[in-house]
Amino acid sequence: MDDWLPVGHTARLVYEVVDDMWDLRAVDAAYTNGTGAPPFSPLMMLQVVVSASSSGVTLGRVIERRCQFNVAFRWLSTNTKPDYKSLSKFCLRHLDASDDLFGHVLVLCTNAGLVKLARVVLDCTNAVRSASRPTALSYCRLVRRIPEIEADWELTTT
Repeated sequence: MDDWLPVGHTARLVYEVVDDMWDLRAVDAAYTNGTGAPPFSPLMMLQVVVSASSSGVTLGRVIERRCQFNVAFRWLSTNTKPDYKSLSKFCLRHLDASDDLFGHVLVLCTNAGLVKLARVVLDCTNAVRSASRPTALSYCRLVRRIPEIEADWELTTT
C-alpha cells in the first residue's frame, strides 16, 4: 500500500505529525474493558479525521466514502474502511484528547507556511425562510444593496 501514495503527499505529513504528537495513553485506557469487537486503531482513526478536517470534510458519511474510494484515505486507514458511526463515536468520545492535537497541528502547519489563519464563522441555524421570487435577491437588487450590507457589516464587527 505504501506505493499507492506519492512521496510528499499531505496524507504522509498528517500520518507522521499525528503519530509523533498525540499521546495515546488516555485513549488506550478507554478501551480496556475488553467487551465487544476490537476497536479500530485510535491512531488510525485520528489520522483519518485530521486529514479529513484539513481538507474541509467533517461529515462522517463523506469520510467513510473517502476511506472506501480515495487513495490517500485508504492509505491512512490501512484499507480498513471505518464506518460513519465508528468515526462519529470516536470523535465524540475523544473530543477533549484530540483538541490539543488539532491546535498543535494547526500551529505546525502555520509555521511551515502551509496554511494562513483567518476567522471562519459557521452558522448552523435552521430557520424557515421564504424563497419566493419577490423575496429572493437578483444580482441587480443585490448590487443596489451593497452599501446597506457593508454598513450592517461595519456595525456588527465593531
